[in-house]
Amino acid sequence: MELIAQSPFAEISALLVMAAVIGFLGIILRQPLIVSFIAVGLIAGPSVLDVVHSDEQISLLSELGIAVLLFLVGIKLDVKLIRSLGGVALMTGLGQVAFTSVFGYLIGLALGLGHVTSLYVAVALTFSSTIIIVKLLSDKREIDSLHGQIALGFLIVQDLVVVLAMIVLSAIGIGAAGTAQGSGSVPLVLASGAAMVALVILFVRYVADPLTERLARAPELLVIFAIAMAAMFAAIGDIVGLGKEVGGLLAGVALASTPYRETIAARLAPLRDFLLLFFFISLGSALDLSLLGAHVGGAIVFSLFVLIGNPLIVLAIMGAMGYRKRTGFLAGLTVAQISEFSLIFVAMGVSLGHVQEDALGLVTMVGLVTIAASTYMITYSHQIFARLGPALGIFERRGTPREPSEAGAHHDEGYRIVLFGLGRFGTAIGMRLRKRGIRALGVDFNPLAVRRWRGLGLEAEFGDATDPQFVSDLPLPRAEWIVSTVPAHPTGLTHEDTRATLIQLSRAAGFGGRIVVTSHHPKETEGLFASGADMVLEPFQDAADRAVDLLCGAPEEERTDIPQIDTEEKQVS
Repeated sequence: MELIAQSPFAEISALLVMAAVIGFLGIILRQPLIVSFIAVGLIAGPSVLDVVHSDEQISLLSELGIAVLLFLVGIKLDVKLIRSLGGVALMTGLGQVAFTSVFGYLIGLALGLGHVTSLYVAVALTFSSTIIIVKLLSDKREIDSLHGQIALGFLIVQDLVVVLAMIVLSAIGIGAAGTAQGSGSVPLVLASGAAMVALVILFVRYVADPLTERLARAPELLVIFAIAMAAMFAAIGDIVGLGKEVGGLLAGVALASTPYRETIAARLAPLRDFLLLFFFISLGSALDLSLLGAHVGGAIVFSLFVLIGNPLIVLAIMGAMGYRKRTGFLAGLTVAQISEFSLIFVAMGVSLGHVQEDALGLVTMVGLVTIAASTYMITYSHQIFARLGPALGIFERRGTPREPSEAGAHHDEGYRIVLFGLGRFGTAIGMRLRKRGIRALGVDFNPLAVRRWRGLGLEAEFGDATDPQFVSDLPLPRAEWIVSTVPAHPTGLTHEDTRATLIQLSRAAGFGGRIVVTSHHPKETEGLFASGADMVLEPFQDAADRAVDLLCGAPEEERTDIPQIDTEEKQVS
């Protein structure tokens, strides 16, 4: 260990080896990678092997990873969607912060923590980890779904509230004195934020397209420029008090309108995953296990409060605003944990003498429990909702006006085909059906996919294929076919259950036609037939058969000239 401690390169190499080994074991045990990487930090930290000594180097890589992560989120943001979701993001973000602060403070008093300690713990519980949540939603390809966009919106609101709260606490001497963020003032932070937004608007309008077009002639330079933008905006955001997350997000928004955004996103994704490894290692190594145990009972109470109370308040607020219970539930799960900044906040209170060190142990234990548990909750969110959904009806208003207005609420009975999944394959099917005069209704849980379909002159409905009420409201009784092009899930959690659920719900809703689903894995085909599918399409195999027929000189059938569509497989069910 001493040899490793003397060489930062050897230290980082050892951490990478540990991450690969523990990550592999985690996959074998079907554990999310985030949990494995945090475990690497715990094992490498001072409480176990004490390998981590190059704190500055690891912190630098971690912060760059945060900037790139939020940059990639920003580069795919739709400005129109941001406008439409601003109200619910603001109400939900402020509501969750107020709820957690007030009830967390009361719980602290009930546990006998004292007024100041209860205040610190309550404020710490309002912090949710934007980085962890965005990474999980990105891995599940749900960052572009309605609940993903709403979650991102209220997390940003929450981050801004936290920044302002720390500044106010610093000014009155209760909290963040001496920190970088606490050194500013509320008007200065607001003015800085407005200036950065104005800079982004000017950049998008006058500079973004011509500059990226020139840079694209050298793809490597385009990638370097994108990283530079992310790092620069993150640094500016951190300096003016907005935080690296907001700065990185704005950098992505600055390039979101360019035609090269997909290329940039694809090339930066592996770099993001590599750099974020150091964020999770840094988070795990910062947890001092020697402080645990003094407040086990209190930690359990606070953990249950965060894991259950926070999602419920988000679900209640979104239900009151007219969203379906499933959308509110999936968005609410994203705030079922505290963040790394919670530990920093309480550690700051310890250094100032406002709270005792055992308070840091309490929040550390809450952090360990909630981060680990919420990772599983978000990863398996659809399965959890399938079990709890019937009991959550009290949180849903009749008619759920917010979502049908987004969808367009088609009630026409004249569709021959209802198609679930509006990515590349689904769009190609829809356009060819229209070419042949066959009327089809597209369905997707991604608002951007629905908007793209409508832009092509196709009819689309926003909704979830696993929601019994939504499926029963679709014009299914007179339809002849249901086609599902939902792709396989990238995290290894396949959509087989979702497809089987869709088959069951469709039959229950009175659909008597034939059901077609897609499969990218031959092993799934038999199970899909057993679930009730009438036909299973294998797009890659079917395309390969067609290509071989053409190459071998088979008679070419009549072909239609359909333009290529730049869409992505982003159906979330």
